[in-house]
Amino acid sequence: MDNQNLMLPFTILLLFIIPCSFSFTPIDNYLLNCGSRSNASLFNRVFIPDSTFLSSSAESTSLLTFQNPPPNSPTLYHTARVFTTTASYRFNMKKTGTHLVRFHFFHFKAQNFDLKSAKFDALVNGVSVLTLSDLQPSNDDVLVKEFILKIESNLLEILFRPIGNSGFGFVNAVEVFTAPSDFVLDYGTRLVGPSGVQEYRNLSSQVLETIRRINVGGLEITPFNDTLWRTWIPDKDFLVFKDAAKVAVSTQTPNYQQGGATPEIAPDNVYMTAQQMNRENSILGSRFNITWNFPVVPGGSVPHLVRLHFCDIVSPTLNLLYFDVYINGYIAYKDLDLSSLTVHTLASPIYLDFVADSDDFGVIQVSVGPSDLSSAMRMNAILNGAEIMKMVNVIDSSIVNRKKKLGVLVRSIVGGIAGLFIVITAFLLAIKCRKKKKKKPKLRTVESSGWTPLRMFGGSSISRMSETGSHGYSGLKIPFADIKSATNNFDRSLIIGSGGFGMVYKGVLKDNVKVAVKRGMPGSRQGLPEFQTEITVLSKIRHRHLVSLVGFCEENSEMILVYEYVEKGPLKRHLYGSAALPPLSWKRRLEICIGAARGLHYLHTGFAQGIIHRDIKSTNILLDEDYVAKVADFGLSRPGPCINETHVSTGVKGSFGYLDPEYYRRQQLTDKSDVYSFGVVLFEVLCGRPAVDPQLTREQVNLAEWALEWLHKGMLDHIVDPHLVGQIKESSLKKFGETAEKCLAEYGVDRPTMGDVLWNLEYALQLQESGQQREPHADSSSNESVNVTTRIVLGSSSSNRRTERDYDNGYSDISSSQVFSQLMTNEGR
Repeated sequence: MDNQNLMLPFTILLLFIIPCSFSFTPIDNYLLNCGSRSNASLFNRVFIPDSTFLSSSAESTSLLTFQNPPPNSPTLYHTARVFTTTASYRFNMKKTGTHLVRFHFFHFKAQNFDLKSAKFDALVNGVSVLTLSDLQPSNDDVLVKEFILKIESNLLEILFRPIGNSGFGFVNAVEVFTAPSDFVLDYGTRLVGPSGVQEYRNLSSQVLETIRRINVGGLEITPFNDTLWRTWIPDKDFLVFKDAAKVAVSTQTPNYQQGGATPEIAPDNVYMTAQQMNRENSILGSRFNITWNFPVVPGGSVPHLVRLHFCDIVSPTLNLLYFDVYINGYIAYKDLDLSSLTVHTLASPIYLDFVADSDDFGVIQVSVGPSDLSSAMRMNAILNGAEIMKMVNVIDSSIVNRKKKLGVLVRSIVGGIAGLFIVITAFLLAIKCRKKKKKKPKLRTVESSGWTPLRMFGGSSISRMSETGSHGYSGLKIPFADIKSATNNFDRSLIIGSGGFGMVYKGVLKDNVKVAVKRGMPGSRQGLPEFQTEITVLSKIRHRHLVSLVGFCEENSEMILVYEYVEKGPLKRHLYGSAALPPLSWKRRLEICIGAARGLHYLHTGFAQGIIHRDIKSTNILLDEDYVAKVADFGLSRPGPCINETHVSTGVKGSFGYLDPEYYRRQQLTDKSDVYSFGVVLFEVLCGRPAVDPQLTREQVNLAEWALEWLHKGMLDHIVDPHLVGQIKESSLKKFGETAEKCLAEYGVDRPTMGDVLWNLEYALQLQESGQQREPHADSSSNESVNVTTRIVLGSSSSNRRTERDYDNGYSDISSSQVFSQLMTNEGR
């Protein structure tokens, strides 16, 4: 029994357990029963007679009735409107923007017309959408042609034009209705081809014809089960190698999130089924792709919109699924991480838009396969749905261009005259003002630092920044032209990563400074709050162990963040993410942990309120060319509690496997939540494995729980990374394990501060290097000894006391009025 048959009962069950949702109500909604004087119903929608929408030139049209329709055939297809001369339908539109237009054709013979011999074309607002070749009947089925286009006036005209002296046109039904506002976005689309991946803009200006709509891994979905009355067909006939795919089915309703896909983008049933890699097929090996060939219009290269739908219904936890997407053999999205695109929520639907040309044979090929970031045990790739839409060209483009140029010329002349008038007026006023006695200027009230409302998924407007203090934003702005130059116009070969915010490019600024350029892709439906937070947080901090913000750009609706370039990338890749990288020694791992702890300690204590990172994990700890650790990605950061508060009440954010259980239960955030996450990282460093790995046995899936069990048995050395066997001194391992254990205490009050964690990690390193013991730190439970010199610098408030080490090479721009206590050890490192 093949995979499709295995999943048949489950998908049939889905059709019954999922209620039909018709929450979307179009503002414009015209449904015409053409050639009839009565109403007809189809999928609970009422189509009305078309005569009132015909133009005056349609007097010679004919009403055609099917005398012997097939049994149980819809009444809508028993009549047709026949056009023997050019005629049109006209609709008064209530709303401009994206609309769907559908034509229904059923070829039958009646009276003096055989509809199979019709010869005509059709135009929508002057755009040719149908030609003779589009309507050649292949069987007796109903042909539905769907178009998606932007309407910019209050009139929509659909014109039917017969071809030749004996030609005539016909149509059985017409639909015109408003699409959801986010149905086609002008940004976030990727152009895929031989030149790599580039951004494709102004998609909504294109007329799109739907060619294929595929429910990957599922059965056919009828218009009755789709909020926009669409038909989705199964994918099995398009799979190149069926044994490479395995059906996945979920019985849980998709977890729709703001900014992601909606039931109008695709119905629930699309996101509740998928094809995944069939790793049980040993013939294929461990690395292979799932590939689909979708036939489109043959006869040369034609641009198409390829919309792919994803919903992670195969992973038990977040941050486990990494895969690559290919279109026509070209990489379209590398290292796709659905967790980062769905605001850290599992089984949350998203879609990605790509533009690609069909090949000479009229085929669009889509493939998904494992990413280099996937471990051998967790290789997988999925696809839930696919839509292929041909881009329809605009006719008489030369006339349109001439009209546009004429409009530009007229506006330029008018603008020039107005500008000259303004200059003259300003000059006269200036002369007049000079003659007046100058008044003492009024003191201007300075607004607090804040953000003006930002356009969703577009550029921001940072216009109310604080005019006081040492942390201004204007000095961080980088012109878009400089960023384009630094990245060689966003050359694909310079891409060093990607995520929910967008692509990350390696670049070199004019002063030869290497940078990492994170270019926001608005179509990702994520990133605007993180864009703001990163600038707000990173503009205030400077520390050796925190990634520095070089600048940002918000021109041309762009959201771009520019950071210092960190050569060796995420710590995760050096622990278990890539077999090509040399394993880290135990001493180097300790130094990396110490550096990250210093960065976090500064975040927590370097300000009166402190900053809580909220997403500490091995992916967000970067290593420079000397393996110096730098904490990165402050998009989820929050200010800590005020001096008279114990916590910050906020929604839960973070990554699964690293999340503080107390924060998750109570939704009360403190800096001890970062401490818990850091404890998980410590065990990652020691064991060389992910925080969560569902491929392992049940008791090993969660790293923190598994490692603590071995620690409590006194057998922590049994689970260390095999690369470290024989390297770690017993005393160093014991201190390191105790530190991680304290970080993972169930309640935050029982966890150490990051200052305490830092002290203990430095001690673990000292034990590894010399074996010499030192006196315990104030919060340490061990009996070791150390020579300590403590210097307290008193400031304006004892509540602002901070802990730093004189030998820490980090630096900050905290004012001297704040308070520090500095602990120095002669043994040090």
